[in-house]
Amino acid sequence: MSQTAFVLIAGSNLDQGDALADRLKRAGHAPRVVSSTSEAAESIRQRPPDVLVAEFPGGKRLDSRRLVAEVGRRSPDAGIVLLVSADMEETARGAFVDDPSEHAPEILCLPTDGDSAVDVIEAKIVQVAEKAIAARERRLLKEGSGDAYNFEGLIGRSPALAKEIRRVRKVARSKSTVLIVGETGTGKELIATAVHKLSPRAAKPFQVINCAALSETLLESELFGHVKGAFTGAIADKKGILEAADGGTLFLDEIGDMPMAMQAKLLRTLESGEVQRVGTHQTRRVDVRFVAATHRNLAEAVEQGRYREDLLYRLHAQGAIRIPPLRERREDIPLLVHHFIEHAAAENDVTIEGITSEALRKLTNYSWPGNVRELRNAVESMVIEAEQPMLGIEDLPGTLKSTTDIVPISAPSFAGLSMADVERLHIINTLRQTSGNRERAARILKISPRTLYRKLREYGLN
Repeated sequence: MSQTAFVLIAGSNLDQGDALADRLKRAGHAPRVVSSTSEAAESIRQRPPDVLVAEFPGGKRLDSRRLVAEVGRRSPDAGIVLLVSADMEETARGAFVDDPSEHAPEILCLPTDGDSAVDVIEAKIVQVAEKAIAARERRLLKEGSGDAYNFEGLIGRSPALAKEIRRVRKVARSKSTVLIVGETGTGKELIATAVHKLSPRAAKPFQVINCAALSETLLESELFGHVKGAFTGAIADKKGILEAADGGTLFLDEIGDMPMAMQAKLLRTLESGEVQRVGTHQTRRVDVRFVAATHRNLAEAVEQGRYREDLLYRLHAQGAIRIPPLRERREDIPLLVHHFIEHAAAENDVTIEGITSEALRKLTNYSWPGNVRELRNAVESMVIEAEQPMLGIEDLPGTLKSTTDIVPISAPSFAGLSMADVERLHIINTLRQTSGNRERAARILKISPRTLYRKLREYGLN
C-alpha cells in the first residue's frame, strides 16, 4: 500500500491490539486501539476509519453490530474486518446476511497462536484498506465529475480540451474546411467524426483515407478513382473516395504526409469542386466537406519546401483545432483509467474492483508519448492479465514499473497525486531550475538547506 490508512481496532484483547498497531505504524498506517463501544463510536464520529477491525460478538463492552452500522452511515467506502473464533464463524456470517443496509464485513477466523494471529490480521487489513481507499477515490472521482464530459468518445474535464471541443461545435455547423492538429493517439479521428455528426451533412457519407498509408500512385487512384485501362490492373472503371463522399464529409488523415504532386491535385478539387479520374480528362463535380488531420507542423514543412503554402492556407481558413497531448491534460488521466477499466472488464467478462492509488499515480505521472491510445492499450492489457481483482503496481506494463520520474505538469493537473508527490515534483523542478544548486533551491523554496537535504533523503533524491 502506498497511502496511509486510518485503522480503528476495537476489541478486549488490548495486548493483541497494541501489537497490531505497532505493526501498522511501521508499515506507514495510522491505527487507533479502543476497547469499548462508546470509545469506538466517538472515534468513528470524529474521524471515520478506512478500516474497522472489531471482535465478534465483542462481549459486554463491545457491540460490534452497532459499530458496523455506524461505519456504514459515516464511511460508505470503509472496509470492515470482524475477528471471530472458529466456533463463532457461522454465527458471524449469518448475523449480516439479511440486512442489506449494513456494510458487508469480511469475516476472519483467527488462528489460536497469538503471533500468527497478528500476522493474519495485518495481511487482511492491508488487503481491505487497499480496496477501501480505491473505492473512496472512485466515489470522489464520480462526485467531482460534474464538470467532466464525454464528447463523442473524448473523455475529460481539462480546460484545454474543453476549449477545443467548444470550437468543434461551432465549426461543425459551417461549410468550411477543418484542420485538426495533434500528436499520434490524441483522438483526431474522433474529432473528425464529431465534426461530421454535428454538421448538416450528418445523414450523408463519411469517408476516411490515410494519406500516409498509401503510395502516391495508389493514393491518387483511391482519392480520384480511375477508368478502365488507366494502368496495369485497372480492369474496370472505379469511383474514388471523393465521389463516394459526395454530399458528405471526407476525412484526410495524416495530410501532412501527402506527396507534393497530390497536394496540387487536391488543391484544384478544393477550389473547383471538380474530380478527374486517373486516365481521363473528363471531370465530375462533387459536393464534399473536407476535414484534414496531421501530427506534423505544416508551417515548418512549408518553410522547408515540403508542403504547399496555398494548400495550408486553404486548410487553415478557420484556424486549426489543436488536440492537446495527454501530458498537457494530466487531470483527465484518472477519469480515462477508470473508464478504460470498466470497458475492458465488461468486454473481457472479468471482475475488476479498481486500481490502487500507487498504480494510478504511476499512470498519472507517465509522459504517454502514444497519448490516449497508449493509455487505453496499457489499461486493457492490465485488465486482461490481472491475477487479482484490484489492479496494482505488479500489473503495470514493464516500462511503467521502473519509472520514478514525475513529468512536469501544469498547475491544474495534480489529480491523482498525493501531497507528497506534489512536493517531490516541486523540489525536482526547482533543482532543475538551479542546475542542481541546493543552496539556491532552498532559498527559492523558502526553506533551510538542512530541511531541503532532509527532504531529498526522504524522497530518495540524493
